[in-house]
Amino acid sequence: MKLDDIDRRILATLQRDGRAANVEVAAQAGLSPSPCLRRVRQLEDAGIIKGYHAELSRQGIGLGLTVFVGIKVERHHDATAAAFRAAILARPEVVSCHLVSGESDFLLQVVVPDLAAYERFLLDVLLKLPGVTDIRSNFAIQTVKDNAPLPLDHLV
Repeated sequence: MKLDDIDRRILATLQRDGRAANVEVAAQAGLSPSPCLRRVRQLEDAGIIKGYHAELSRQGIGLGLTVFVGIKVERHHDATAAAFRAAILARPEVVSCHLVSGESDFLLQVVVPDLAAYERFLLDVLLKLPGVTDIRSNFAIQTVKDNAPLPLDHLV
């Protein structure tokens, strides 16, 4: 789907406030409500808008520790890789997982209540994952920027 400036304004508005009323989104995009709603539905159907959610405060719900975990795995056999991915997908503590280049093969972002919870997660889960040869944990001391809207300037 080719996106234009109107689509970019719609996306920017919805990234700032996913609960914005269609009338507000339309005003920001320079459209009347009916064509705006059609465009939003097209963006949803195209998979550009993946969904809407509430952003929760990690601290507010007791998840005070964020850990970035680099995991090195032995050779990338299909069966081992599939088992590793399935195990990671099943863990709610893992809020993101990326296949990366460099020292690690995977970079995980893990959220837990505290250090004791991470220790349990490390010993009971991560160290038992299939094919894992090395784990490096980096603890977030302070979050400077998180869940920022995606840049859209390149769409124009």
